[in-house]
Amino acid sequence: MSHLPASDALKRIKVLDLTRVRSGPTCVRQLADWGADTIKIEMPEALEADGALGAKRHTPDFQNLQRNKRSLTLNLKEAEGLALFMRLVEGADVVVENFRPDVKRRLGIDYEALSAVNARIILGSISGFGEDGPYKDRPGFDQIAQGMGGLMSITGEPGRGPMRVGIPIADLTAGLFCAMGILIALIERQESGRGQWVYGSLLQAQVFMLDFQAARYLMKGEVPKQAGNNHPTSIPTGVFPTADGHINIAVVGERIWGRFCRAFGAEEWMEDERFDANTKRSENRDALNALISERTREKPSAHWIEMLTEAGVPTGPINDMAGVFADPQVKHLGIAEEAQSPAFGDTFMLSQPMRLSRTPSKIATAPPERGQHTDEILAGLGLSPDEIRDLRQRNVI
Repeated sequence: MSHLPASDALKRIKVLDLTRVRSGPTCVRQLADWGADTIKIEMPEALEADGALGAKRHTPDFQNLQRNKRSLTLNLKEAEGLALFMRLVEGADVVVENFRPDVKRRLGIDYEALSAVNARIILGSISGFGEDGPYKDRPGFDQIAQGMGGLMSITGEPGRGPMRVGIPIADLTAGLFCAMGILIALIERQESGRGQWVYGSLLQAQVFMLDFQAARYLMKGEVPKQAGNNHPTSIPTGVFPTADGHINIAVVGERIWGRFCRAFGAEEWMEDERFDANTKRSENRDALNALISERTREKPSAHWIEMLTEAGVPTGPINDMAGVFADPQVKHLGIAEEAQSPAFGDTFMLSQPMRLSRTPSKIATAPPERGQHTDEILAGLGLSPDEIRDLRQRNVI
């Protein structure tokens, strides 16, 4: 099967995918989903068992990350395998890897080696802690980055100890930032005609994602603490109990504070000296939250969501996973897209969270089986069936 682009946006871009686990595949998925001809390069199965370096192939995790790609088995540790890879590099635009920094140099696929073969090549690299520096050789893992990057110190309830978030956010954002860097490099290449090395790490991505919390420290020296479900600066914002569960309410600024009080029939809160400014509401957060919770417990979630939404106060349910995908707005947005998987047959996968009006993305091809496209890709390089058969027998492919 030749390349079937998932979008017209990047259909002329060829990507060689050397990634594994999550951060790297997240990056490459962004390119594949927007149409890049993406070749996932994997070790021959005889040399690397399924799941040895991450989720097994026929699991939701793996399938979610690997759609819209073709698969080629290739042993880069063999001279013939590396030579074939370099032939692919000659006609490629992008190579993406998330090995530890020293691995690509040992294999001979660092940026200097690749650019010597193709000066237009863009190498995207994701490491745990950076390509240089005192931690460069440490293995990276999402939860380690969450802890070192400060996120766990501001997540969770006060006094309950550090808490990781429920998704591998350092992995995911490192992948997204790398994809963004690659796209920037592709745009710049149109002017310079030259490729470049795009590199980042889980640690850098996690620290960047601290955003306003980091800004408060860097500019004012404030060390933010855990606040649980309470927003650190906008009060009252948090989770409130109802007669049948919980809801989120977000009161941002004085105008919405007025709407909120009037909707509750509690105009006296606006005049209360404890609550008549955001700074005072912050100082007296617990007292205010107790008053609000006393009211919200009286009626079910749907009542409060309808009432506050009508009043122009941001609010919403707290859905479990089933609730998310049953939500009418989520259904309308189509983020759960019909797809086909060798592991699950007709199923659904997450689609891209943004839309392009002329060049939309779709799930065009199922996640490939290991080496599914090896013969056709190597035939495209001019290898004969006998040559391919010989390479396979020797575990070069």
